[in-house]
Amino acid sequence: MEIHLILLFMIFAGIVAVEVKDLISSLIALSAAGLALSLGFLVLKAPSLAITQLVVEILCVIILIRATINKDLPMVKDGRWFFNTVATVLFIGCFLVFSYFALKELPAFGQPLMRVSGEYLAGGFTQTGVANLVSAITLNFRSYDALAEAAIIFASIIGVLAITRRIGKTNEQ
Repeated sequence: MEIHLILLFMIFAGIVAVEVKDLISSLIALSAAGLALSLGFLVLKAPSLAITQLVVEILCVIILIRATINKDLPMVKDGRWFFNTVATVLFIGCFLVFSYFALKELPAFGQPLMRVSGEYLAGGFTQTGVANLVSAITLNFRSYDALAEAAIIFASIIGVLAITRRIGKTNEQ
């Protein structure tokens, strides 16, 4: 059920990103969709993908804000700094409250989060023959996650290169 709500939110954020008139608001809606994707990975029990998506999302938002900040500033030009300040404080407050409840739900340090974690610890060496259990889990049991992480990182690098490239003729001699 949670994944359906996250998917609906992502669709809504994508529609808002396309339909809104200014670039900054579109970027914020796009960032919300990326954050929802990260939450979706967490719900689907893929924390490594969630962390990778979150890092990529933060880097892309920083680059895109840098690219759009000089082009479109309707809130600042209209003198709506009070609205911006209140919205920022509310967002930070909501983030801290949700973080508190989310961190409170984590298991104690060293305790397996899921049943499958205990199975990995108990039979990982006998099933794989690899002494490094982290590598055995990553390459044998979670190889699709590792492949998806590599694809996400590759796509983000291509996106960053596309955004930061210089347009124009090069001086070839």
